[in-house]
Amino acid sequence: MPALTADIRLIVGLGNPGADYVNTRHNAGFWFVDLLAQQFSQSFRFEKRFNAEETKIRNNGEDVYLLKPQTFMNRSGQSVGAMARYYKLKPGQILVVHDELDLEPGDNRLKQGGGHGGHNGLRDIIAHLGERDFFRLRVGIGHPGDRNQVVNYVLHKPSVAELDAIKSANQRTLEVMPLVFEGRIDKAMQALHT
Repeated sequence: MPALTADIRLIVGLGNPGADYVNTRHNAGFWFVDLLAQQFSQSFRFEKRFNAEETKIRNNGEDVYLLKPQTFMNRSGQSVGAMARYYKLKPGQILVVHDELDLEPGDNRLKQGGGHGGHNGLRDIIAHLGERDFFRLRVGIGHPGDRNQVVNYVLHKPSVAELDAIKSANQRTLEVMPLVFEGRIDKAMQALHT
């Protein structure tokens, strides 16, 4: 099997804009890209043409853009599609960070491609890119146990214990990001998933 490599140029954190949503589980993607921006001493600013908060970091002489769509979750693809077109990025150069019901808090996982799994942010990104083979960083938030409670669950704050687990998983993920930036996705996966 060939090594899984990538030239990641855009990292998108998914979430909902506004003070009401800042600490809700659905904003786990925002939490991670905020952490990444802090690590590089960068701050976000609103960019009207993408309807998103944007910043960039320098990695090995290359620009890597960080994006937080301000469209609300189910329209995330508008921002991602606009930015991908503007910078002529291929789906395989994009890493989308999102909350994942199928993983427990404290379990973050990298993958490439796949469906949307009912996640409206991913569904809209797939629709706008016309492809699904972008990379994903799935931030585990756990599942309420009843699918009828999912909407309510993702729009509420995690417990203190869950939040601690998510924060520590995000810190572990930060440690493998140099491998991601080097394009060694398989090595990053191995380090993160074991």
